[in-house]
Amino acid sequence: MNTLICGSMAYDTIMVFKDHFKKHILPEQIHILNVAFLVPEMRREYGGCAGNIAYNLQLLGGRPLIMATVGDDFAPYAARLEKFGLPQTHICTVPGNFTGQAFITTDLDDNQITAFHPGAMGMSHLNHVGAAKEVTLGIVSPDGRDGMLNHAQEFADANIPFVFDPGQGMPMFSGKELLEFIEQANYITVNDYEAKMLEEKTGKSLSDIAQRVTALIVTLGADGSLIYADGKQIAIPTPKPKAIVDPTGCGDAYRAGLLYGIQQAWDWETTGRLASLMGSLKIASRGGQNHRHSIVEVADLFKQHFGFSINL
Repeated sequence: MNTLICGSMAYDTIMVFKDHFKKHILPEQIHILNVAFLVPEMRREYGGCAGNIAYNLQLLGGRPLIMATVGDDFAPYAARLEKFGLPQTHICTVPGNFTGQAFITTDLDDNQITAFHPGAMGMSHLNHVGAAKEVTLGIVSPDGRDGMLNHAQEFADANIPFVFDPGQGMPMFSGKELLEFIEQANYITVNDYEAKMLEEKTGKSLSDIAQRVTALIVTLGADGSLIYADGKQIAIPTPKPKAIVDPTGCGDAYRAGLLYGIQQAWDWETTGRLASLMGSLKIASRGGQNHRHSIVEVADLFKQHFGFSINL
């Protein structure tokens, strides 16, 4: 049972400014802003929603297929995927483009200034769901606008159930377009901020939206998550993490657990708890793909935190 993950692949270049932005930005001169920050610490992480989700789903023993568009600079990421045995069959290189990249500068107050270059993401519509074989579940996560629209329609036309995960891509779509996504999708997952934006843009309450899909999942950070399904609201707790190091990619780790549980036809109480555990495990390490946990370790931690066993 393959899970087709449509979304972004990106490099995250993270720099640390050993001071406070507020000391170097004059509010009265903001209209002629011209600043430079010395950043002696810098690292590059492998990211993108599709890459992060696939990495975490593979940790659970799932069978992810990544569908994404990348640039001429993708070779180091490709080598990483090969190392972890993640198929690249549906990753398309668009010549003359960069792979999507985020440049993030963080100060000592954990404030961030980020610039994101979408690069080849804008060509995600060149990929088509029908090219992937033996797919029984999919997800449309943040990607190029046309690609997200096309992939949702292609999943629906092929009668393949899928999760709509608009994430930071939500502002690209009108309320009418978001309602079309809702009608096509079987599952929707958003964080609490995105949930409010979804309500405002569509004019529909979360309860109304939940009635149109099999399940609506709203993540609440440290407060867990809330799953609207079967006419009820199911509160999912979050295990206390070993350490709080970096939230980057926690939402993607959560979605991997969600996809795994759906593929296994688990109940929502179990599925939500696995998803929550995956997010908790991720937050204890830097970057979206540096945590390492075996299937046995995940199953043992699940039982420790929730008091019952799962088979992975």
